[in-house]
Order: sequence, then C-alpha cells, then structure tokens
Amino acid sequence: MISEDAYSQALAAFDTEAECLQLIKNNIDRDSFSRAVDLLKSAPRIGASGCGHSGIVCQHFAHLMCCIERPAKFISPAEAVHGGTGYLQEGDVMLFLSRGGRTRELLPIADICVKKRVHIITITENEDSELAKCADVLLKILVNRETDKYNSQGTTSTTAACALFHALQAALIEETGYRNESFALIHPGGAVGERLNNRKG
Repeated sequence: MISEDAYSQALAAFDTEAECLQLIKNNIDRDSFSRAVDLLKSAPRIGASGCGHSGIVCQHFAHLMCCIERPAKFISPAEAVHGGTGYLQEGDVMLFLSRGGRTRELLPIADICVKKRVHIITITENEDSELAKCADVLLKILVNRETDKYNSQGTTSTTAACALFHALQAALIEETGYRNESFALIHPGGAVGERLNNRKG
C-alpha cells in the first residue's frame, strides 16, 4: 500500500485539475474563441507546434482535426526550421502552444508564418509574450497550479490545453456540419469503428 501522503497527493491532483478546467470555462473569451474556430474552419491546412508536453498535446490536436477531416499536421520545432514549414501556405493556420509564450524554438517558426501570411493561433498564459503578440488570435489559458507538490511538472497545464482543443473540435463539428457517418468511413478500426459501422449498417 502507498503512504497516506502519496494517496492524498493523488486525490488532490483530481481537485487541482477540475478547478483549472472550471477556471478556463468561466473566463473563456467568446470573441477570440469564435475567431479561432472561424480560422480553423476555413483553413486549407492546419499546423500545430509546441515543445515538451505542449508538443505531445499538439500532436493530439492535429489528430483531433484529422478526425473531423480538417487536414492537420504536427510540425516538430526541430524539423520546422529545416524545411518542415513548407507544409504551410498562405491562408493556412498554425497553432502554437506555449504556457509562457516565450519558447525559443517556436519563435523562428512564427516569423516564417508571418512572412508566408499563415494565420497564427497562440495558446498561452502570457498575453504579453512574443508568441501572443504575433498571433491573429490569442486563446488564453489559466492554470492554477501543476498537480505535483513542486508545481513544476507539465500536468494541469497539459490537461488545460487538451480541454481547450476538445472544445475547439466540438465547436467545429457544429460549425461544419460534420456527421458521424463520415467519421465511420475514416474510422473502421477498433471498437469505435466496429460500433460506428454496425450502427450504420
């Protein structure tokens, strides 16, 4: 059995993240969120980039977009400055995720996007950061604290970003009229695919 302190910390993690999600929900800016949805809705292609935990959840975001047939790709910060930004063309959308908004690896990518006239959506806590200032749309996240006792691991902040990505996808499904029948076609695998296609049949 784990110690009482360890179990207490584990339970507190749920409370910390639940509080953060409610904080974001209560403070979301509808105009900014709407502009982000409009950009994603009309974008021929969507890129997403971040470092560390942010990069991992940006991969999730790109997959969420593909699942509703919005062509999207995670662009590695390392590959981006070695030709990877060739994926993006004028009128596309690039989404950056950086809690502090100062991730140095992302700044050259943002500069490329500005020069190529690629729309930028930045998700950050720091509205005074360089990534925030170069954005067409800023979506601000609010993180009460990370779940570890040192407040240093990318935990609550990762959950906050994922929840915002899920909200964007939910809105896009409504705005584009995306139907589950289309998802069934591109998702024949696994238990979800079996359920969707059996219902369809």
